[in-house]
Amino acid sequence: MIFEITPGAASSPVILHVPHASRAITPAALPALRIDHDALTEELDHLTDAHTEVLAHRAAGFTKAHPWIFENKWSRLVVDPERFPDEREEMRAVGMGAVYTHGFAGRKLRDDDFVRDQALLQTHFRPYSQALAALTADRCATTGRCVIVDVHSYSTAGLPYELHGSGPRPPVCLGTDPDHTPGWLLAAARAAFPDVALNTPFAGAYVPLDFHRRDPRVSSLMIEIRRDTYMTEPGGPFHDGLERLATALTQLINAIS
Repeated sequence: MIFEITPGAASSPVILHVPHASRAITPAALPALRIDHDALTEELDHLTDAHTEVLAHRAAGFTKAHPWIFENKWSRLVVDPERFPDEREEMRAVGMGAVYTHGFAGRKLRDDDFVRDQALLQTHFRPYSQALAALTADRCATTGRCVIVDVHSYSTAGLPYELHGSGPRPPVCLGTDPDHTPGWLLAAARAAFPDVALNTPFAGAYVPLDFHRRDPRVSSLMIEIRRDTYMTEPGGPFHDGLERLATALTQLINAIS
């Protein structure tokens, strides 16, 4: 299973998107990785948005109208579903396009292989993108709108792969899209998460390409949570900070709904 959809209330326009929480590597992808078990563990510790699926489900459980949850079941080291699959993707410069060839500190993960990459895009990236687009269309058709809340986390200290990591690293970063993050959504997020900054150290918000700059019914906001606020880094357990964040995320979902 590439992804899992947890159905929400029929009346809810909200999709909680959790793309980077999994540490699972597909059997087909594992042989191509040129690193040993310890190195793989280190990559997963630093690149996995650990426990963000727990955060999403806990927040959803306390909402007035349960949101829909769309969750990636495989690690981003298999395929990163939020990257552009072509030369538009700036992270290709550090070997971290849709199919990573390098890791968080520049370590070589895979050899370049166009045929392999195209196969991964066909079997993982495209079905994932199509399913999320279909769910977005369903929410628009049913409720008249769709609000995607993209749930991520980031390390307390900047990692070498970050292209824009020299700026502030607030407890919560709100990533926005100029066409799909309306002022009311940003205001609701600021009310729920009071200690935030915009688009630092990460920017943007996920919108399925079928809708990007085409359908104003689709809104999107990225929530990037600094990991020390809810877990032990890198790759350790979560602590009671996760419950506070779940309460804040619940508040945001209720405000949207």
